[in-house]
Amino acid sequence: MECYIITFEINSNADIQELYDNIKSYGSWARITKYSLAIVTDLSAKEIRDDLNDNLYEEDRLFVIKSGFESAWSNVRCKNEWLKNNL
Repeated sequence: MECYIITFEINSNADIQELYDNIKSYGSWARITKYSLAIVTDLSAKEIRDDLNDNLYEEDRLFVIKSGFESAWSNVRCKNEWLKNNL
């Protein structure tokens, strides 16, 4: 399983709670900032993007990236331990 970072910008009337619920449905997740979350899944970045696009409109933005080898953070919303264990 891999960790992916999902960040988005909603510029439409998309239901943001529905998007959050969809992201949380992947199982293991953490909210990093207001509009950035990390998830752990067997899916690819493309599969995640395609799935989450169902919650968005054309004017919304979505970015999904596989977590790399190095990271640093400050004052995130989730527990540091989750990030240390999953990134």
